[in-house]
Amino acid sequence: MNLTFYDSKLRKCANDFKKLQKTYGKIRAKKITQRLGDLLDAESLEDMRHLPGNYHELVGNRKGQWGCDLDGPYRLIFEPHEKPIPEDEDGKYIWVEIKAIEVIEIIDYH
Repeated sequence: MNLTFYDSKLRKCANDFKKLQKTYGKIRAKKITQRLGDLLDAESLEDMRHLPGNYHELVGNRKGQWGCDLDGPYRLIFEPHEKPIPEDEDGKYIWVEIKAIEVIEIIDYH
């Protein structure tokens, strides 16, 4: 899957394990690296549905974004490049048609 980042600071941090560790700690840095690697290896978002990380659609003011678990309450947040996001006739997102994402943030939004 094609993967981009919301800003250059996040991109630089995600591509430098030492910076990840300094910013997020060793455990979270490992989880971030693992989740990003899984996303890069996927052909579509559908490939992520059953992998560790509990990839899920967000709701409310974050509708149109996805999250995946890191450690504790922290999540990797991303949204599809596809605009509009592909939906079926029932208004559900079609994960298999999402082939590129942008990582927005790493946050505890709870």
